[in-house]
This record gives sequence, C-alpha cells and structure tokens, in this order.
Amino acid sequence: MPGRILVIDDEPQITRVLRASLSAQGFDVRTANEPEEGLQVFKDWPPDLVITDLMMPGMSGVEVCRAIRTQSAVPILVLSVRDHERSKVEALDAGADDYVTKPFNIQELLARVRAHLRRAPERTTSAIEAGDFVVDAEAHSITVRGKAIHLTPKEFDLLLHLARHAGKVMTHRVLLTTVWGAQSAHQPEYLRVFVGQLRKKLEAETGKQYIQTEPWVGYRFVPEGWAGNEG
Repeated sequence: MPGRILVIDDEPQITRVLRASLSAQGFDVRTANEPEEGLQVFKDWPPDLVITDLMMPGMSGVEVCRAIRTQSAVPILVLSVRDHERSKVEALDAGADDYVTKPFNIQELLARVRAHLRRAPERTTSAIEAGDFVVDAEAHSITVRGKAIHLTPKEFDLLLHLARHAGKVMTHRVLLTTVWGAQSAHQPEYLRVFVGQLRKKLEAETGKQYIQTEPWVGYRFVPEGWAGNEG
C-alpha cells in the first residue's frame, strides 16, 4: 500500500511529525509550509494522498481543496483545530474526503490514511448493472445512460455500496462505517455533503432522483429513479 503523500501545513512541527510517522510506515512523503508551495509540489510530484491544514495564512485549506479538485480526484484529508460542523461541511463541500481535528492521535490518522489509500476493498470481477447505471468496481468507473461520470474516490465508494444494495435502505451508521471507517460512525455531515455531491453529478443529465432520503434512517438507491422499486 505505501505510496506518495503530500503534507501541507504552516506549522513546521506538524509537518516534521507527519513526515517522520508516515515515512516510518513506508510512505514517500513531501511537505510544504505554504499552500502555494504545496500546490506546486502537487503539480511537479503527483501524490497518492494529500493532507492539508484548514487554517493557513494567505490561501486556506478550503481553497487548496478546490484547486486540487480542478485537476485530480486524489484523496484529501483536512486537519483543523476547528471541530464544529460548519467547518467540516465547508471542507467536504470543497472536495475533502475526510476531516481530522487537532490535536490528533497519530495512530488514528495513520489508520485513516491507510483507509483512504485502500481503494474499493470489496472488488468484484464483474460490473454492477442497475437501471441507468453500470458501476465497475475493478475499473473504478461509472456510466449513467452510457455517459462516464467523474467521481472522487469517496464518492465512488459510497455509490458502489449503495449500488450493491439497490432498492434497500442503507442506514447512516452502516454507510459511514463502510465508507469512512468505524471512527466516522457519528459524522452525519459526511453523508449529507457526499450524497448532495452525488446527486448533482448523477442527476444532472437526466433530472431523475436516484438517491432517496429516508428521514432519520438513511438513504435508498433507486437506479430507475422511481419510488417503490425494491430491485
């Protein structure tokens, strides 16, 4: 699993700790203490995962996420001293895949890094065909009515799990645990943001509602876009 990781944080002690800890796990790590420098490193040395601070002088972590998302679907993990929902939602809306509050436990952070680099763990040998959709776990691709749709890694993992259980209600806890891990079981804002992103991307071309909300329970994926299809 070891690969390239870029760390962007204006606190030198944080970049030093993360470089040492990640390098000890076999990852090739590069760091930057300024957002603009980090984006240049990203361009010259494409990483497999980015860890960025949220609050930095000049360019914020949210802006870093947006800049990266214009050119890549690489997993992004945001660090921040802010622990309220609004900050998390803003970061996730900007393209982040995960959010860790400072001060953090290094073992938990390493676990999250490994989870994000572990693409589609439940691989299958054949694509899932459901209504307007073809979801190919092996190729990490999705088409809606024959048109390829670009998804970030976490968007894809969420849709893949919903597609595997098409027509059935998937609870918030099950989705959070499956896609983000047990440590995120109580982070409902993750689902609200990512389901919203999926809806925009999947329904833009057809106007159909493929992901239905079951209030206080979870979400149901209905491939054909009409209620009552228990597939």
